[in-house]
Amino acid sequence: MQRLLLSVMFLFVAVSAAAQQTVFVVRHAERADAAAGGSPTMASDPDLSEAGRARAQSLATALKDAKITAIFVTPYKRTQQTAEPLAKALGLQVTAIDPKDAAGLIEKAKAASGNVLIVGHSNTVPDILTRLGVTDAPKLADDEYDNLFVVVRGEKPSLVRLRFR
Repeated sequence: MQRLLLSVMFLFVAVSAAAQQTVFVVRHAERADAAAGGSPTMASDPDLSEAGRARAQSLATALKDAKITAIFVTPYKRTQQTAEPLAKALGLQVTAIDPKDAAGLIEKAKAASGNVLIVGHSNTVPDILTRLGVTDAPKLADDEYDNLFVVVRGEKPSLVRLRFR
């Protein structure tokens, strides 16, 4: 009986953990207006560079089996182009959200029925992570494009920071 009870408890914990939503958060890939190793020239809405397009494809490869059901971006080309290869591979439409409406973004992400990808900016990713319940969200430098933040939602969300090329 004790063995059966332990088995049922293990199954309950495993199912509960599997049912928790995972939110993947990235900054957009490299901008075309940023010189190699330098700061961007701050064009209003630049495309991705060749390196950025390669990184977007790498992101799609990394997340193609992550059971993502929704992708959120800002209205800027660089976030949309970062998400495009994954959206195309999964047959999903991206949803553009005003970058100033972080509360609305988080509400929509939490309401999604499965795992979510959010593509933001160096100045919005830390706030997004904080609003997802992450304590001590890391700041991003202007030249950091390789972070993949994995937030497993729950009573106390957990964060894993990965690097991808």
